[in-house]
Amino acid sequence: MKELLVISGKGGTGKTTIVGAFAGLAKDSFPCETTVLADCDVDAADLHLILKPSVRRTNEFFGLKKATIDPAKCDNCGECAKVCRFDAIAMHEESIKIEPVSCEGCAVCFHICPSQAINMKDVIAGHWFVSDTIYGPLVHAKLGVAEENSGKLVMEVRREARRIAETRGSRLIICDGPPGVGCPVISSMSGVDLALIVTEPTIAGVHDMERLYTLANGFDVEVVVCINKYDLDYKISRDIREFCRTHDIDMVGRIPFDEEVVKALVKGEPIISPDLTSGKSESPAANATRQLWAEILNRLSL
Repeated sequence: MKELLVISGKGGTGKTTIVGAFAGLAKDSFPCETTVLADCDVDAADLHLILKPSVRRTNEFFGLKKATIDPAKCDNCGECAKVCRFDAIAMHEESIKIEPVSCEGCAVCFHICPSQAINMKDVIAGHWFVSDTIYGPLVHAKLGVAEENSGKLVMEVRREARRIAETRGSRLIICDGPPGVGCPVISSMSGVDLALIVTEPTIAGVHDMERLYTLANGFDVEVVVCINKYDLDYKISRDIREFCRTHDIDMVGRIPFDEEVVKALVKGEPIISPDLTSGKSESPAANATRQLWAEILNRLSL
């Protein structure tokens, strides 16, 4: 079983669009097998918008514990408010209140309370789902508003995706990773077989791609690069190719800007459908994505 992670140093590079196309291409490539899909961008999941999943199972996700006050024990001494670094505790109408959105779960108030009136309780921070799509099972999640610990939720999504893949004897898991280089990216990157970095020919795109490559290199994860909308700025595209050449990174794809992609996304559809096997009537971006997919399969020895 191989695990492919599609990531980008910044949002908006077309990462999810490519994953949606890969879902259809995987169905064509492995017609007798099931490819498992995972949306690890739990802070702003959007892969479901183009894969149209039918939710089969919903699970609660518990993030950080948060402080709560037992009014029967609290004597309103205010010691907890003095030590709270996040201004989550304050006096309201002659009683101490804790604002759950501001609470970071550090538990300092719990340890300092002389009346033992504060408890640390598990709080539902979001949900993760197991869904069915025409492309295969999809594991995805939704983190609650102002909730944190998304790295832990990413691990839940990946763990379930692997369990499903092992149960079904799947050869491939395709993960739509979160953007950036933070904790969710680290959680999605550990242990994958190949990371495809999708970048764009902008100054921000190049800068964040370099940071992401440095992170992946630290985890000893094999990296390949694809430039999306490469023809919008040929000079920066050349700079990306030079960076890849200097750091011995294989560039496995260049996808042109294509208005057909915009039209497909407006309809909420992947740019490649699983029943289009010939590729003769497809757009330039779709044809380039097919070539990219062939390179990925070759790299994964599938």
